[in-house]
Amino acid sequence: MSATGRFQALDVFRGMTICFMIIVNTGGNEETFSPLLHAQWHGFTPTDLVFPSFLFAVGNSLAFVLPKWEALPASDVSFRIIKRTLIIFLIGMIMFWFPFVRYNEQHELVVKSFAQVRILGVLQRIALTYMVSSFLLYFLKTRGAVVVSVIFLLLYWILMYAFGDPGDPFSLTGNAALKLDLWAMGPDHLYHGEGMAFDPEGILGILPSVGNVIVGFLAGKLIMQKGKTYETLSKLLLAGFILIFISYCWNFFFPVNKKIWTSSFVTLTTGIDCVVLAGIIYVIDFLKYTRWTRFFEVFGKNPLFIYIVSEVLVILLWFIIVPSGKPLYSTIYTEVFSYAGPYWGSLLFAVTFMLICWLTGWFIDKKKIYVRV
Repeated sequence: MSATGRFQALDVFRGMTICFMIIVNTGGNEETFSPLLHAQWHGFTPTDLVFPSFLFAVGNSLAFVLPKWEALPASDVSFRIIKRTLIIFLIGMIMFWFPFVRYNEQHELVVKSFAQVRILGVLQRIALTYMVSSFLLYFLKTRGAVVVSVIFLLLYWILMYAFGDPGDPFSLTGNAALKLDLWAMGPDHLYHGEGMAFDPEGILGILPSVGNVIVGFLAGKLIMQKGKTYETLSKLLLAGFILIFISYCWNFFFPVNKKIWTSSFVTLTTGIDCVVLAGIIYVIDFLKYTRWTRFFEVFGKNPLFIYIVSEVLVILLWFIIVPSGKPLYSTIYTEVFSYAGPYWGSLLFAVTFMLICWLTGWFIDKKKIYVRV
């Protein structure tokens, strides 16, 4: 741990997560390399690891925050948790509503109705899983939180079977998560990226995603207690391999699927995260190879802020229409990056955009500004 109380490997892990999250979210066109695409339905790609790794990192941070809460009254802790949850959730909703106007069919600006604003999303999932996990860890302590998170994984499996379509309870149109979202929020408040109303960050998926945070907490707690030791590495690797093996077996009955956040997806991603985190610690703290870490630490010290900046920039680039009648986002790709070809051009666009976000993070880090919600 550094003199400032930060654990470098965890900053790097968070930074790598945000870095790759921005890259996979900002391809210049629809064509890109397969590893940078999400699995179409069942299955797994490296891109599917990005979001659960962010939740894993949230759990890492809770391991360092929880001891500070022990000296506070339960009312103060509850207020802090709820306040942070509401702020992150509302930021997520406002981003879907932003910039509050849209172009109609006559290309005129009209007010964007809240009646068609997506309610849930990435930030909302982060907020809600943070809230549930924080309350579990604070009131039930570590063992109780682990037990409840395991129950959540099993309960989610049961609910998906019980309320999904009998023929295929894990299909896009027949899964229980979609049915709950349609009943609770209606189609206009859901994501439509699959060609229909379906939200990959829906209500029911909060249950299994708590597991990503709790395992991240356990990893952070292990690092905090055992430090930079071979015992830490061995336990992280052992836990990772066990979780990956469980996922492999569970996949036959509850397929790995990021879009409905299946329980087998949770065990797979948390297992991989444990292995990756062990590798980062080994490279940084045992091999002492740290020249590369500064780049990712910039992201890792202001992860939520940089992610929000990246999303706002994307929204504005799509919203601004240039004289040709096309969005600025696609115009930049066509006029600058498309000459590298559809695949490399898309990747170069994404990497360039990520570097612009990095410069924002580097500037505020240089000013010692760390945005906390």
